[in-house]
Amino acid sequence: MDRPVPRLRQVVAAVIGNALEWYDFVVYGFLAVVIARLFFPSTSEYASLLLTLATFGVGFFMRPVGAIVLGLYADRKGRKAALQLVILLMTVAVAMVAFAPTYAAIGLGAPILMVVARSLQGFATGGEFSSATSFLVECAPSGRRGFYGSLQMVGQALSALGGALAGALLTRALAPEQIDAWGWRIPFLVGLLIGPVGLYIRRHVDETEEFKACAAAPVRRVAVRVLLLEHTRAVAASFGLVVCGTTAYYIVLLYMPTYAKTQLALSLGDAFQAQVIALVWLIALIPLFGHLSDRVGQRSVLIAATIAYFVLPYPLLSWVHAAPSAGRLVVMQVAMCTAVGAFFGAISTALAEQFPTEVRSTGMGIAYNFAVMLFGGFAPFIVTWVIKETGTALAPAFYVMFGATVGFASALWMVESRPGPGLALAAPAEETA
Repeated sequence: MDRPVPRLRQVVAAVIGNALEWYDFVVYGFLAVVIARLFFPSTSEYASLLLTLATFGVGFFMRPVGAIVLGLYADRKGRKAALQLVILLMTVAVAMVAFAPTYAAIGLGAPILMVVARSLQGFATGGEFSSATSFLVECAPSGRRGFYGSLQMVGQALSALGGALAGALLTRALAPEQIDAWGWRIPFLVGLLIGPVGLYIRRHVDETEEFKACAAAPVRRVAVRVLLLEHTRAVAASFGLVVCGTTAYYIVLLYMPTYAKTQLALSLGDAFQAQVIALVWLIALIPLFGHLSDRVGQRSVLIAATIAYFVLPYPLLSWVHAAPSAGRLVVMQVAMCTAVGAFFGAISTALAEQFPTEVRSTGMGIAYNFAVMLFGGFAPFIVTWVIKETGTALAPAFYVMFGATVGFASALWMVESRPGPGLALAAPAEETA
């Protein structure tokens, strides 16, 4: 009767760091318009926004570096050790943003400090998803890996919800002048409180039994080059799945408030309210589809989700753009979040099961972070630029449909499951790559 307690602690330890990571990213994205004025002043509002979104994307260049360094650390020293290091680095990065002086106070030092903070967080988050997902899947009871893996994406959705609620409260409780003066710092300060709590929890959690069994076995050390050669299919399929998932997250869940204000002429308050409704729906759906993936397999759920994700965006966005309103925005976001919820319910476990235990964190981290860097971090920047240059306000729909196509092909090619401890690379201890 005492086993559920350690498992609950492990789940919280994995999810809380991921929530802090994405909360900060979401808040930064939601407050992009405000941050543009304070840290990247320009005679052109469009240029300021592009610089802000570019800085948002700069941190993603460090993610692959963090994925390799922290992934290797997690695969050799343990998931617990990596999770503690990651949340410590993320807390420092959030503090740098929360207390950063603006351009009016220190001039060029302000945007430089913001870039440094985003880079540090990018490095830390490069190891967060893979380490936490490995931790969750490996501590799951038999037959429930899909459900446990889905809780990782629940953490991401909860952080997006927290960011949307923070944005909604700010825009309704404070005047624009107050937000510019000091109010924009409040969401970051709230996020900063998560760090010490997460660090405490992660210090008092047990390592997964699957990793301890793997560490006790005579497994050779595998270099990144060897990993890519021996697990080419796993890396490629994982990369494609994340391309689909990252376009969903950054366009549907992150960029939409900015889009609603700049392209639909809706207030930020209405945009945040629509986002909150859709995210509550998303959070409810993700574990349900995670549970379903334990019954029918991750591939079946992912294929169905990518088809819906391809079909829905263009007609929905066209419908909202024809007569912009808060009600139509809610309908569109709820419909899109239904497809996203199905995809998110299955993707974490699907990614984890592409790799054996001894290279799981590194392999997953490389595929995940390169995909997020190329197609996620700069998604708001790319879509904003395409809208400006082409004059079409439906650019987000095409970007989402591209991601859905890549995700569908990758779901067909992925390995369905990898039962057991996954010691496929086991070899004599003296063999070193």
